Amino acid sequence: MNMNKETYQKYADARAPKSPILKNCIWAFLVGGMICTLGQGFRDIYTKLCGMNPDDAGTMTAVTLVFLAVLLTGLGIFDCIAKRAGAGTLVPITGFANAVASPAIDAKSEGWILGVGSKIFSVAGPVLLYGTLAGAVYGVIYWIASLF
Repeated sequence: MNMNKETYQKYADARAPKSPILKNCIWAFLVGGMICTLGQGFRDIYTKLCGMNPDDAGTMTAVTLVFLAVLLTGLGIFDCIAKRAGAGTLVPITGFANAVASPAIDAKSEGWILGVGSKIFSVAGPVLLYGTLAGAVYGVIYWIASLF
């Protein structure tokens, strides 16, 4: 059966499941909003009940959200939530924590050094590398611009 690209594309489009875009967007919005609301709740608890200053409360909130995301990833719950909410779970800090924890958990059977140690940043590594590099380049550009 010989097909050109157009014929194959029509064939694939006819058989591909249709994505409920509006429903997916609503789920992403609601779950992302719940994660942000949870974070704000932790920040309020740390400032009002624990008496922390806002900067320390923000740090503790980030640590708490990372811990919860990694815990839920390890228990297999984060993937179930992400399956339903999609991009809603990619609220930067929880999505990043999941991106670091998932490859490490998957590679645990290969050992601590060759498994976890080498795979832990396989997804998040490029983000760290290019984010740091871009920050350095932008910093140099900003510094040069400030000389004039």
